[in-house]
Amino acid sequence: MPMLLSLSSLAFLLVCLVHCSRGYVIVNSVSWAVTNQEEAVSAEVDEEVEVDVLPNRLFESSSSIWKASYPAAVYQEQDANSRAELPSPKEVLSFPSRMFSYRREVLSAKAPEQAVPEQPQREKALTARYMVHSSNWGFLATLSTLDKIKGIPFGNILSISDGLLDNSTGVPFFYVSPVLSTVADLMKNPSASLTLSKAETDYCRQNVIDLEDSRCARLTLTGQVVTVPADEIEFARQAMFSRHPVMKKWPPDHNWFFMKMNIQHVWLQDWFGGVAVIPLEDYFKASPMNIE
Repeated sequence: MPMLLSLSSLAFLLVCLVHCSRGYVIVNSVSWAVTNQEEAVSAEVDEEVEVDVLPNRLFESSSSIWKASYPAAVYQEQDANSRAELPSPKEVLSFPSRMFSYRREVLSAKAPEQAVPEQPQREKALTARYMVHSSNWGFLATLSTLDKIKGIPFGNILSISDGLLDNSTGVPFFYVSPVLSTVADLMKNPSASLTLSKAETDYCRQNVIDLEDSRCARLTLTGQVVTVPADEIEFARQAMFSRHPVMKKWPPDHNWFFMKMNIQHVWLQDWFGGVAVIPLEDYFKASPMNIE
């Protein structure tokens, strides 16, 4: 008898929640002992459950982020007289588990799986070159020489340029000062990694893509960061000052000088399925000038 009262109370509460929500869904986890008949009902319902996938668009409209996921008709009959009736066990178990109130895409469980086409290596190399050429800054990680964190990776944001706007080299240049801890690290150990993200552009924001989403491309270059040789200083100056004119006015007593990365490895993540390792030959052969 206590079990029957508990189930009746639960069903009554569910009806109240459905009537009060007016189309919005409140999800909670409950469990109770079920009979053989209810297990059969549950198995039948499971076969009809559709699979949810993450939405491509986060918001239904710009005016409000909250929308009713499903109309109240999903949970109640239109006939007013039927609303007072308690739902059957099948109806209770068939409530969709919807935690969010923005639009979702529904993927049929019986739909045939389609393989995601792999992006050609040539296009990945082109994407990498384009990101280097279009980026004005990056995250440079070195092995720290500071006493308290000696040998631990330490990152810094640095302005970069791989050449004039109409002359991309694919090689990142830097304009730095010895007072930077990053420079002290590089003088001790020139190995470093430079990470760039498409988040620097408006692409990810306009397409409502989270910065950690694989479609918001990120590129990591690893190699040796060294001082620019004398015969390349003028090119490095034009490359940096054309993209960052304010550098011309930086205080000279900081002993600014130019560095560049001799790239050894190129890692690109711009789609689901893992990181692509781009051969250096393909990377330097690609030309971002071909992208309009």
